[in-house]
Amino acid sequence: MKVTLSKYAGFCDGVNGAYEKVREIALDPRVKKPIFVLGSLVHNNDVIKKIEKLGVKKIDFNGSISEVVDKLNSEIGTLVITAHGIGPKIFEIAKEKGINVVDTTCPKVIKAQRLAKVFFGRGYQLVIIGEEKHKEVQGIYRWADKKAQIISSVEDVENLDIKDNQKIAVVSQTTQNKDFVDRVTGKIIARYPEAEILDTVCLTTKNRQEEAAQLARENDLVFVVGSAESSNSNRLWEIAKNINDNTYFIERLADIKEKWLENVECVGITGGASSPKWVIKDVVKYLERLN
Repeated sequence: MKVTLSKYAGFCDGVNGAYEKVREIALDPRVKKPIFVLGSLVHNNDVIKKIEKLGVKKIDFNGSISEVVDKLNSEIGTLVITAHGIGPKIFEIAKEKGINVVDTTCPKVIKAQRLAKVFFGRGYQLVIIGEEKHKEVQGIYRWADKKAQIISSVEDVENLDIKDNQKIAVVSQTTQNKDFVDRVTGKIIARYPEAEILDTVCLTTKNRQEEAAQLARENDLVFVVGSAESSNSNRLWEIAKNINDNTYFIERLADIKEKWLENVECVGITGGASSPKWVIKDVVKYLERLN
């Protein structure tokens, strides 16, 4: 069986940086313990188990600051902010309580946060293109003092509430589908020609999505290795599935069903930004051994 692996499959730089940083501080005796991660470091159970074995714990977090304030107490030695980022309030609370903070926010997300803060400060109405409940989007929203408008579809543009003569700035969730973002921003410009469109889609995400489409066109079947909780993995699946109906979402090798591979001669494999290389390699090796 011919197997083609996307060169962009696996941890992105942001997730890899967060993972390596947590491993580093977990093994560093100078870092205050215990270490708690605010939410899931990555959307992958195998990776979570690895860091748990190092003594790293998790604080459940769904984006609501009020729900975690009481959990931020003296029992926490170090608090890790994940690559998804967070709003400024958490940093303020942690400082007040004397909690050491290690910020692993992805540089691409930091860019979106800073743009949100700057343009909101200049009096712009900020519009965020993304999934309203996504941790990254909620973080960006809070850098604009929770006064941004979040849209998740082209149709949502019609529902924007913009005051007369109000300047508009648009950012997007970094892991959004670039084609989708272009459609939404096109609709925004058609309605508000003076809108400032700020490109915050991650280039690696864009390349990963383009290659997923290519794999779908050139192979009998496509596997997207990722978690159902991962936004960027879901985007890859949607893109490939729209082109090739034989596209399957798996988290690990054990999820593959033999019947999927009947009469299949060539397989394309891609993976989300939270999918570790070792999980993807297991899938590749298995398929390459098939006659």
